[in-house]
Amino acid sequence: MTKRLFILIMIVLGNMGVWSYVVAEKPREGVKVAFLDVGQGDAIFIEAPNGKQMLIDGGRDQTVLRELRKVMPFWDRSIDIVLATHPDADHIGGLIDVLERYEIDVFIDSGNIGETETYEYIEELADLEGAEEIEGKAGQIVWLSDDVYFAILFPDRDVSGVESNTASVVGQLVYGETQVLLTGDSPQEIEWHLVATYGEKLESEILKAGHHGSRTSTGALFLNEVAPEEVVISAGKDNRYGHPHKEVVDFVESFGAEIVNTGEIGRIEYVLYPDGTFEKK
Repeated sequence: MTKRLFILIMIVLGNMGVWSYVVAEKPREGVKVAFLDVGQGDAIFIEAPNGKQMLIDGGRDQTVLRELRKVMPFWDRSIDIVLATHPDADHIGGLIDVLERYEIDVFIDSGNIGETETYEYIEELADLEGAEEIEGKAGQIVWLSDDVYFAILFPDRDVSGVESNTASVVGQLVYGETQVLLTGDSPQEIEWHLVATYGEKLESEILKAGHHGSRTSTGALFLNEVAPEEVVISAGKDNRYGHPHKEVVDFVESFGAEIVNTGEIGRIEYVLYPDGTFEKK
C-alpha cells in the first residue's frame, strides 16, 4: 500500500467517525409543552417541531408575558392559536396582554358566555385582531403539524349558559403514541362523562389536573382511565384556596403517578417524542 493511499484511507475513516458521532449526537425533534408559572391560574404553551405554536389560557394577569419570553424567541411576536378553556379570570385575564402584544391567527373558546368586562374585552380584541374565531366542540381537530394535533373532547353540547368550570374545553394533545390530556377546570361530573364517552382513548402520559388540584376534580374513575405517568398541577404558591387539596395529592401519589406543581417548582417543561416517551427539562 502506498503512503498516499494509506493517508487517503485514514482521512475517509476519520470523516466517517466524525459523521457517525454527529448523527448519534443529533437531538431528537420533539413537541415542547410548557406549563407556565402564572400563579393561581392556567397557561400552557405548546410548540410543534415545525414551529407552530398554541397557547391554552393565559393566567390572571400579565405574568404570562414574562413566562412567554422564557419559552419563545425574543423576536417572535405571533402565536398561531390561542384557546380559552372557559371565561374565568384566572384563565383569561392574561389573554388581554397576549392579544394586545402578539399576532393571533386563530382564537378558540368554549362558547360559554362570560359576564365580566374582561371577557367582553377579549372578545373585542379577537375581533380587532382579525383572528379566525372558533367555538370549540368535541370532534374538532386542531392541527399543529402533519403528526401533531390537539383533539377537542368536550364540550359536546351548547354550554353558553352553563356554569363556567363545567363548560371548560377538554382536549388531548397527540404526537404519535404520546398524549397529554388538558382539562381546564372540569369537575368530576364531566370526567365521568368523558370516561363513558371515550374510555381507554383518554389514556395519556401526562395529565393536567382539573381546577388546580381541587377535590372537585381528578376522581378515581377518571384517573384510572387516563393512567398518567405524571400529573401537573397549575396553582399559585400558598394560594388562599388551599390548592392542591391534600386528598388529591395523596390519591395521585397512591396511584403511582408523579405529581408536579408550578406553585412549588415554577414553570414545568416537557419535550414529547412520538414513541410514547417524554423528557422533563
